[in-house]
Amino acid sequence: MSRSMIKLGAFLPAPGHHISAWRHPNAYPAGVLDFHYYSSIVKTAERGKFDMIFLSDGVGVRTHYKDSDELSRWGRMVHFEPLTLLSALSVVTERIGLTATCSTTYNEPFHVARKFASLDFLSNGRSGWNVVTSTTDVEAQNFNLDKQPDHETRYLRAREFMEVATGLWDSWEDDAFLFDKESGRFFDPEKLHILNHKKEFFSVRGPLNVARPPQGYPVIVQAGSSADGQDFAAQWAEVIFTAHKNLEQAKAFYRGIKEQVVKYGRSPDQVKVMPGIFPVVGRTRDEAEQKYETLQNLIDPVVGLGLLSTQLGNIDISKYPVDGPLPELPETQGSTSRQKLLYEEAKTKGLTIRELYRSIAGPRGHRMILGTPQEIADQLEEWYVSEAADGFNIMPPQLPDGLTDFVELVVPELQRRGLFRTEYEGQTLRDHLGLERPSFRARSGSK
Repeated sequence: MSRSMIKLGAFLPAPGHHISAWRHPNAYPAGVLDFHYYSSIVKTAERGKFDMIFLSDGVGVRTHYKDSDELSRWGRMVHFEPLTLLSALSVVTERIGLTATCSTTYNEPFHVARKFASLDFLSNGRSGWNVVTSTTDVEAQNFNLDKQPDHETRYLRAREFMEVATGLWDSWEDDAFLFDKESGRFFDPEKLHILNHKKEFFSVRGPLNVARPPQGYPVIVQAGSSADGQDFAAQWAEVIFTAHKNLEQAKAFYRGIKEQVVKYGRSPDQVKVMPGIFPVVGRTRDEAEQKYETLQNLIDPVVGLGLLSTQLGNIDISKYPVDGPLPELPETQGSTSRQKLLYEEAKTKGLTIRELYRSIAGPRGHRMILGTPQEIADQLEEWYVSEAADGFNIMPPQLPDGLTDFVELVVPELQRRGLFRTEYEGQTLRDHLGLERPSFRARSGSK
């Protein structure tokens, strides 16, 4: 399997990944609603030659809370709708990929296909879609439901959703539009294809009223690690965002998902595995440790418990002793892979509930690397050369400082080792990631 260089995504929730980031002395909490703030941090990532930025999203306030006092302590209650934000960012950036989360459970395929096709044109081929099925009842309650559909149903819907979305992107052949003033022909009708999709979840005639995107399809990103999630990723994903804390687990996942990809008739080279990394960078190790302790000392215990409850699938654990062990928990219809990961960590390390919420306050179950630029580059290189990852989704502890530290200290070290680009080689996100452009494919219902 050929591999070029490490791929890097910048996962950018304002004001950073640590749950206390908004309380940091250098933080700008109001940045969650300030376009100029987002513009500045995305330009920092582009200056660092990152492949893409990554914006997560949910269609509801997903925090597990019991009362208004607890709710008021959280720093991420509001944020921009990501496709709107990325459309604006597309005109102030030139090369960096623009990836956003969008749910298949609480959207319709026509809407999603149309928005991402539009973003791909606005950005000249830099769009990416992080496909999620959503995980909380509070989102369902904004869409005429009391509870979210069960895990299996959400993934069945997601698979059909992808059939429809990709079919709509293939409504028009690449050269369908003639714009010929002399002949009076705006497009070639032979190159228009009507989808006529009718199955269990969707009835969609088509065609899409946006031309075929510059990339063919936006880059498809997926982050589920459950059995259903992995199988879905093997069929559809081109970038897989995953969470692993040790090398052996990461290598096993990497091997397994590449094998599953082959079963769907796809090339392993066309799927990039990018685990999340929470880097705390210091010019010295002492400086890095001090940066981390500054954030850890700002953790509100009420928020810490709320975070852990959310990560465990919205199970209320406030009734258990905070300095006691995590009890055995029932499986939820939320993020089953994340619940399992956290429960195993608590059991293996003998962590109390307090110790567990403090351990995830920054990385949220992902791998934390703390140290000098050389130490961080050492560990990224080890995972890359060991085929545990094709790249990494970088999760800055606090913004803007955490991203600036990585760009100015770690990126040059990776470049010095020949592991990361010094300039962008292409224009599109597919160019950056080394992904093929999907060829036009007429669907069976087309006519």
